[in-house]
Amino acid sequence: MSEFIRAEFLLDNKTAEKLYFDYAADMPIIDYHNHLPPVEIAADQAFDNITAMWLKGDHYKWRAMRANGIGERFITGDAGDYEKFEAWAKTVPYTLRNPLFHWTQMELANPFGIKELLNPASAKEIYESCNSQLSRWTPRNLLSHYKVTTLCTTDDPCDSLAYHRQLAAEGFQIQVLPTFRADKLLSLQDLQAYNDYLAKLSASSGISIGSFDQLMEALYQRHQYFHDNGCRLSDNGMDTFYAADFDKESCASIFSKIRKEEKLSAVEIDRFRAAIMYHICTWNHEKAWTQQFHVGPIRNNNSRLLRLVGADAGTDSIGDWLVAAQMSKFFDQLDNTDQLARTVVYNLNPAHNEVYAGMVGNFQDGKIPGKMQYGAAWWFLDQEDGIEKQLNVLSNFGLLSRFVGMLTDSRSFLSFSRHDYFRRILCNLIGRDVESGRLPADLPWMGSMIQDICYHNAKSYFNFPCKQ
Repeated sequence: MSEFIRAEFLLDNKTAEKLYFDYAADMPIIDYHNHLPPVEIAADQAFDNITAMWLKGDHYKWRAMRANGIGERFITGDAGDYEKFEAWAKTVPYTLRNPLFHWTQMELANPFGIKELLNPASAKEIYESCNSQLSRWTPRNLLSHYKVTTLCTTDDPCDSLAYHRQLAAEGFQIQVLPTFRADKLLSLQDLQAYNDYLAKLSASSGISIGSFDQLMEALYQRHQYFHDNGCRLSDNGMDTFYAADFDKESCASIFSKIRKEEKLSAVEIDRFRAAIMYHICTWNHEKAWTQQFHVGPIRNNNSRLLRLVGADAGTDSIGDWLVAAQMSKFFDQLDNTDQLARTVVYNLNPAHNEVYAGMVGNFQDGKIPGKMQYGAAWWFLDQEDGIEKQLNVLSNFGLLSRFVGMLTDSRSFLSFSRHDYFRRILCNLIGRDVESGRLPADLPWMGSMIQDICYHNAKSYFNFPCKQ
């Protein structure tokens, strides 16, 4: 079989090849949203084997393995590391036309240089070849290899940020910055767990939390602490936008019920979430941060696997809530007092692509180019079809040329191939339009736009602190 991941992979016209090789391929990476563990970057230890590096925590692969009839023991259970790798190798040939087939071969090709397709016959040789290179491919070396300049992790407000501080003190050449993600303060289903979390927040902030005002004081203290340690982004994962009306009295009453672990009504939950989100968003504006909203999943659908494996087991899916009215109210409330920060919104339901892209355009302010961003194709949508749809909808409703580009949203140090995947799809789309006469055949102009989307727009959009 001829080499599959060729230099021209995903580039089906000559203009696309020119745009990719001359403009996109060598651009650095700003990965402004991922779930990489900062402790692993700080420690910079070689992984024990390719399974630990590549399969652990990858719920995309876990879903495919279950669909292929692989037992849980070989996915998240107590099977040996080679047994788990072999189980994935058995699954890969069945992933044809799933993006996992492309990602798997791209991640083996770069950085390991493996061009052979992964399957049961090649599994042992590929496993051993990858393992023989792991001493070279430590977390820091991988970040340098992929030309990452800035990386933003995802961090709870209670986090000490010790590893971010360590990396900054060492003068590590790549910026590793925290992102403020207060999802646990929105999770009101288990009030005992919620109160346990408030105890952690109290300890980390040094503020006794006996009222809603004190909760906001403690949370603001942590927001400032994150800012002092280089954070310039917040993020929230939400089913929908929380825009219910609230006031100080209702928040105080709801907080009292939370502390007593008295059941909350749906209206009370919505009001409390709306209040927390409003306060965080005003602080984001105050500090010139960018706020991100990942909206639309139904999480942990499979209660059996939730008990067996825990959260993030690969049993989440796309929700179908109506979002337009709540999104409009949410943004308008902030914009009305000129407290709407730079915003990136990620949609999970493809049926709502135009809804999101159209709504963010209502709140551009004429001061910051691309202030309101219809964010990159996310999760179930970050494959070729989903990426093209996101680029097309953004082009139709906004300014593609101001787009801040791709991110990994991943827990794997090998997932930076997704930036290359995105760049190839982007160049192919623009190249197709040039060759059909839909865009000017001015390659320096088109190439400059592509370089902006790949890197320069993100660099100028996010107010990252200057590296010392």
